[in-house]
This record gives sequence, C-alpha cells and structure tokens, in this order.
Amino acid sequence: MSEGQSKNPEMTADSVPNAGRRSFLGAAGVAGLVGAGLSMGLAGCRKEEGGAAAPAGDGHAAAPAHGGAGSPHLKPGELDTYYGIWSGGHTGDMRILGLPSGREIHRVPVFTPDALVGWGITNESRKIMGTRPDGSLKYTVADTHHTHASYKDGNYDGRYAWINDKINSRIARVRLDTFTCDKITELPNVQGFHGIFPDKADPVDPAINYTTRVFCGSEFSIPLPNNGKDAADATKYRSLFSCVDAETMEVRWQALIDGNCDLVATSFDGKLAATNQYNTEMGAHYEDMMSAERDACLFFNIARIEEAVKAGKTKTYGDSKVPVVDATRAANADPKTALVAYVSVPKNPHGVNASPDAKYFICAGKLNPTATVIELQKVLDWFDGKLDNADKAIVAEVEIGLGPLHTAFDGRGNAYTTLFLDSQVVKWNIEAAIKFHAGDKNAKYVVDRLDVTYQPGHINASQSETRAADGKWLCVGCKFSKDRFLPVGPLHAETEQLIDISGEKMVLVADHPVRPEPHDFIIFKRDIIKTKQIYNLDDFPNAIKDPKESGVFRNGNKVTVKITSQAPAFSLREFTVKKGDEVTLVLTNLDNIEDLTHGFAIPKYNINFIVNPQETASVTFKADKPGVYWCYCTHFCHALHLEMRSRMIVEG
Repeated sequence: MSEGQSKNPEMTADSVPNAGRRSFLGAAGVAGLVGAGLSMGLAGCRKEEGGAAAPAGDGHAAAPAHGGAGSPHLKPGELDTYYGIWSGGHTGDMRILGLPSGREIHRVPVFTPDALVGWGITNESRKIMGTRPDGSLKYTVADTHHTHASYKDGNYDGRYAWINDKINSRIARVRLDTFTCDKITELPNVQGFHGIFPDKADPVDPAINYTTRVFCGSEFSIPLPNNGKDAADATKYRSLFSCVDAETMEVRWQALIDGNCDLVATSFDGKLAATNQYNTEMGAHYEDMMSAERDACLFFNIARIEEAVKAGKTKTYGDSKVPVVDATRAANADPKTALVAYVSVPKNPHGVNASPDAKYFICAGKLNPTATVIELQKVLDWFDGKLDNADKAIVAEVEIGLGPLHTAFDGRGNAYTTLFLDSQVVKWNIEAAIKFHAGDKNAKYVVDRLDVTYQPGHINASQSETRAADGKWLCVGCKFSKDRFLPVGPLHAETEQLIDISGEKMVLVADHPVRPEPHDFIIFKRDIIKTKQIYNLDDFPNAIKDPKESGVFRNGNKVTVKITSQAPAFSLREFTVKKGDEVTLVLTNLDNIEDLTHGFAIPKYNINFIVNPQETASVTFKADKPGVYWCYCTHFCHALHLEMRSRMIVEG
C-alpha cells in the first residue's frame, strides 16, 4: 500500500480504478479501520500469508498436459479448459462446472426459489418466474432434465443456454454473459416437456447461421383441450411438438403428432428437427406401452411447417392462441407436401443425437441392444420424393450392448453410447457400423468398452454436438453409486465420471458425487464465453445512482425505500415505516469492484437477496410486525462487514 493510500480514510471503490476485489479489500479495509479510529498492526495486509503469489498475467493458466487429454487435477490458481453446463434435476436450477477438474463453480437459480441470491424473493426474479393473482409464486417445484446452448457457424456462440422444467412444462433461457435466467415461458397444451434443442441455422435463409428457434418435445399426451372432457378416454390423448422463438421466448407454433416426444435434435443446416418416440401406442398404462413392434423418430421439415403457419393452415386449442399444424401420419402421407417424416426405429428408443459431421442422427434402443444411424440427406430425399420409404434413411442398425441410452461424439467418426444395463460406455465407429449393416461382416464397428459405476444415463463429450468436437473429454452421469462414496443414509449420491477419450482406449480418470438427480449437460471451451464481471448501472431503470437519492418516499400506505450499498455501509443507517405499510425496498450496489457483492437481509420478514457490483434489485413486503429490525449485509464484503447494517423501525 502506498503512503498516499494509507493516509486516505475516504477511499472508496471508485478511487481504485480497475482494481480487483483482493486489492480493494486490502486498501479499503485499511481505510475503513483508520476511519473508525482503530489502531492495530497492519503489516503485510497486501501480502499473502506464507508468501504465496497470485498467478502472473491474467491468471488464466491452462491445465497442464500429462499425456492424453491432460490432467483433471489442477494446481491452485489454474483454471479449467472447459465450461460444463448441467441440469440441476429436482432442484430446478442449472449447474456450472469447470472441466476437467469437475469443480462446481456456480448454480444458476431458474425455476425454483434460491435463498443465496434471493431468486423468488426479489421483484425482478418473481416477474420472470411468474406469480399468481395473490402475488405468490405460481410454481415452487421443478424437474430440469436437458440443457443446450445457442449456436453460430456450427459451434456454440456464448449467448444463451436453455433448460426445461418437465413438471410444469416450462422453458427457461439463461444469459451466458452473466449466468442469470432472464426469461421463462410455459408451453400451452403440453405436459411432460422433456426434450429440448435449439436450431443451428435458419431453414431457408443461409445468411442466418445462428440460433433463432428452440424446439421442445412433450412426453405425456393429454386431451386437447385439457378441460376435463374426455379425461377417461386415453385414445383421445395427443402430444404437441413446440417451436419457441430464441429471442422473444414466445411460442411460434406447435405440431400435432401421432405418438409422443422424448429427446430432440436439430440438423446443422437448420432444415430438420427431430424427436425420438417411445409409446407410439399412446398407452396410458405400462403394459399398453409395449405392444408395438417398433417405435419411431420423427423429422420435422421446418420450412414447410412455417409456410403452413403463414398460410393459416392451423388450428388452436383451448385458451391458447398458438397456431397448431397437423403433423399426424394421416395428414402427411405425400412426401412432397409432408410436414413430417416418420422413420421407424427399434422399440423404446431413448435419445437422439446429431453427429458433428452433420451427416447422421443416432437413436439408441434402450430396451433393444441396437443403435440406429439415420442419414439426414436421405430424409431430405424422402421429402423431395426421391425415396419411396422414409425407413430407407436408416443406414445402420447394429447391436452395441444392453440398454443403450444416449450418444456422444469425438469428431473422429466415433460415437460413445451409454449402456444402462451393462453399466458400460461403448465406443463404436459410425462408418464401420454402416459398412457392417450393408453386409460387410468383417467390419469391426465396436472399438472399446469401459465399465462405469453404475447404470449410466446421459453422456456428452467436449464440444460433442458441434462442428468443433475435439475428442478430449467425455463425462457420463451414473444413476446409482452404491459403494462409491461415504454413506449418508438411505438417499445415495449419484456419480459423474470423467473419461479421457483422446486415445484409442477410454481411460476413466475421475469421478464425483452429485446430488440427485441431474440429467443432460454440454461441455465447451472456456474462450467461447465472455462474461460480465460488473453490471451496467444504466441497465436498471430503478437504479439509485447517487447515495443522495436515498430516502423513504410515501404515497398513502405504499412506501418506497431507496438505499445504496458501498462497502462498508448502506446509505441509510436507519429508516422508519408504519405497521400496515406496503414497503418496496430498492437497493443499488454502487461498488464497481469485481466480486464485491452485497447482501440485504431483514430478520423476521423472510427477506434475503444480493446485489452484485452496479446491480439493482428490489423486494416488496408488508410491514406487519412493529419493532426494530437490523438489516444487515449477508455477503462478506469488507473488513467492517459485520458492522454494515441498517435499522428498520416499524412503528405500531
């Protein structure tokens, strides 16, 4: 610390341009202590205990290579090479991991309340989540399964990620510059919204080489409209495939289909979206779902569907105004006018995935030991009337093991499929499988097998479903851990395992416990995302830009309290309201130092939320309990953090 700094008790974040949180805490902490009139030894306040040095340069040291894809065991200060975006499962959030370390960096609250950041408590988050007429949250539970990100030029572009809520049929968008949810849409006339995938390009305009739509599949069929009529007659239940606008998050259109939807995939040229189907019988009971010989994978011709929507060849259901096209088999028998192609696949498939060479979709059999390879050009040929049977788009159907579920890719022509019943990952070569299916019985398509622990479900590899698949790392989520970790009672952790796939043989290098029950995930290089470390004050219309604007503003029994935070103090040391007032408290964090977050908690009022640097958030509550309530900062911010308080007085 310079002499000038040590003598300036009025130092604030603004007086330390471009300072990081560490340097600010060193400087401002001393300033605060001097300003408080305290005398104590401050030697070494800017130096790490034990002489440890911060990383040189920007601190973005890459993981060291120790053969193969590298080491998952990073040294202190080393950053991961990849981001991983995971579904949170029953917690209703999104997990952010660093890979290959497997360290959980962050959780993005999405569909359910989160006490750490105040999601579901602040007015801003409640508006995104949705409320009932009485002001309560519309939903407080969720079940996230699948998450995928926006594309440009066949690779992720770092703009958005989307995630589903299967329970309440909601789709959410997360901004990747701030890792915050900014939109949630509830799909109409749908239950069991499961599969999700963004398009990778426009189906008509080749100049639009980025994501503009997100496709959503509904797993459970219901009466349309679902108003209580025909509730007992399962033969009248139907499913819808939905298209959501990537920017507005409004539902563009839906397609009525025969059968249901499971997972979703999209082609790199934007022309096709697909969903695999189990229960094409549309059975309402377990035994009714198993009678058909084969199920299907549906391919939607997006350009034709949108032409039909423009032409008004649609209908609506119930209160929804969303146009619905007829994509049933009966209405789409002629390939040259069909909106959808039905390709049969072995019974009970689970998973459809697009290969990074843009040629194939892979459907895994689940209850059939096969993987089905469908050539996309042949699907387009069927739509053009050049193929007399859509099933002729199948170029391989090969046995790979028991219980195949999901497939990832390494960009070298190999696929990696989880085998739920075998508790294995199988590596197989797609072109060799095609040769074998064509009659070359000498083609050895299975390359390697690896035991995992236990019952693997979702799988993905680094950059797997992009044109930039790099074949370095593969992650697999296992549904049972049993003896893998310390026991914690009847509910066991699940296992996420990391596999090096850079060589011919797969090598299991690490595993981690995870709280049940995550599902899908994606892995991409860290330089794709450019995050904001500090918010822009102008992005918040209700921001309090100067502490002098703070105060209590009354309009009858509606009271607005405006407060700013700047370490180590709130701009209002106390404020007074009356019993029965409806209070809206607006808080702006005026600190502009990276990582200098403040919290605000009000005891007995069920309020706690945070504001990051230059962020504004607000809460509204009824002051129904007279007394004194110490509002305090809940997020450690300063040497005088414990002294950072404001006093709310509620007059009786």
